[in-house]
Amino acid sequence: MTNKVVARNRRAKKLRSKSIDLSTNRLSVFRSSQHIYAQIFSPDGSEIIAQASTLDKELKLKSGSNSDAAEKVGTSIAEKGLSIGIKKVAFDRSGYKYHGRVKALAEAARTAGLEF
Repeated sequence: MTNKVVARNRRAKKLRSKSIDLSTNRLSVFRSSQHIYAQIFSPDGSEIIAQASTLDKELKLKSGSNSDAAEKVGTSIAEKGLSIGIKKVAFDRSGYKYHGRVKALAEAARTAGLEF
């Protein structure tokens, strides 16, 4: 693996270990070059409670690689979480910088009602 991937995995591991100590549900984000994915995990990480991505047909997106698409995914994951009864989560950015698409997803989830 390249140094860039190793560094991102190291940052992600550190963030996940801190979110496990909080013992709350975790909102995890994965970003690829074409799509963005968000999942809400149980506190121990063994179960996926809700998920949303730019591949979902219900979002009807033309492009999955821009900030507008990330905002729609953030709103969708927040609505799914709130419908299940999850109001507070720990945000896991998976080692990515809090910038661009990751920031757009997080802010949309906050405005839709999730707390983190």
